[in-house]
Amino acid sequence: MLALRLARGAHPLVQTRRLLVAVAAAGVGFLLLCTLGYAVGHPERSSASVLRLLWCVLPLAATVQFAVAVARTDPSTRPRPGLSAIGLGPARLTAIAAASTAVACTLGSMVALLFYLHLRGDITGLPFDGAAADLLAADQPIPLAAALTLLAVVPVVAATAAGLALRPRTAPAAPEGAEKPVPSGLPWGVALVAVGLAVETYAGRGGGTAGLPLPGRFDGNPAGVLAGWVLTAAGLAMVGPGLVHGCGRLLQSVRPGAARLLAGRVLMDESRRIGRPLGVVSAVLSGTLAAAALDDAGTGAFGPLTGLGAALILACTTATLLTAALESKQSRAHTTEALLRIGAPPTVLRSAALLRAGVLLAVFLPLTWAVAELAALPLTG
Repeated sequence: MLALRLARGAHPLVQTRRLLVAVAAAGVGFLLLCTLGYAVGHPERSSASVLRLLWCVLPLAATVQFAVAVARTDPSTRPRPGLSAIGLGPARLTAIAAASTAVACTLGSMVALLFYLHLRGDITGLPFDGAAADLLAADQPIPLAAALTLLAVVPVVAATAAGLALRPRTAPAAPEGAEKPVPSGLPWGVALVAVGLAVETYAGRGGGTAGLPLPGRFDGNPAGVLAGWVLTAAGLAMVGPGLVHGCGRLLQSVRPGAARLLAGRVLMDESRRIGRPLGVVSAVLSGTLAAAALDDAGTGAFGPLTGLGAALILACTTATLLTAALESKQSRAHTTEALLRIGAPPTVLRSAALLRAGVLLAVFLPLTWAVAELAALPLTG
């Protein structure tokens, strides 16, 4: 009840972010129910149903990542002075954040169930009654236990991830004047990207015999293509913090001014917070560009459900990056106020923000394009 009361009295922007989490959960729930409908309508294709279910892990992971990012920026779950005296310590606030995440995702799952039943024709009286009856196996009864189990996956996983991400931690104090631990995942990330591209090239040129039955019509390429893309995406996610940290060092090189120095220090300090979401967005965009090149080649490999899953992944990862940027801005609020109090011109702060955005775009856009071209080459060549 406390989580519901805090959610009801939150700022409209916070409510909008929670609503977006519910929409993302509804999209994942609908994909899971469509996979169940395929399994019910095609009992002889159990292996294809399992692969379709595994493919739903990607939009599920993107949705959970977005839900955790929203929970981290929720002001109602941020520790404040005096709350511990009324029983709202860090552990209780973490439980409230997990409960709020579960409520939003449960709402989305219920909407997905109603929409799924409506498209099947089980719920009538609205436009598009039974519009997808053939696709959703409307002639077969829905296993209620299986449907509820699949719909519970998103709330349970998202709430658990939010609780683990926001749990109270006790870290040893660093020596005074010591610099923070530079992100160490850059070499491993580069290695994963190289391995992923090699696996995808080998699978794409090997003329695989078995296609990958994803939701839609993606059945012209072997499973190794998706495995290579997953490795590449994981590598880009690991590379992100190191690249952001390197961008910060680059801005501070060769006699920097006040704006460059401020922009570089912010990028170095926030490299872990925004680097991983930025790497994930780069991976998703590279996969989207590679898929667009494949579709332009006339393969007809993508159906409506595949497009829905891809759009959901792209939207959730982009929203996660924007939310991480907002969290970074909130963490720098006291520093920004202090700079303004001592007379720093607002133009310096704006110039530093533009420098940060410019150097990140200058590094990540060519990287995304290069990975997309290398990933699409074995598929379209």
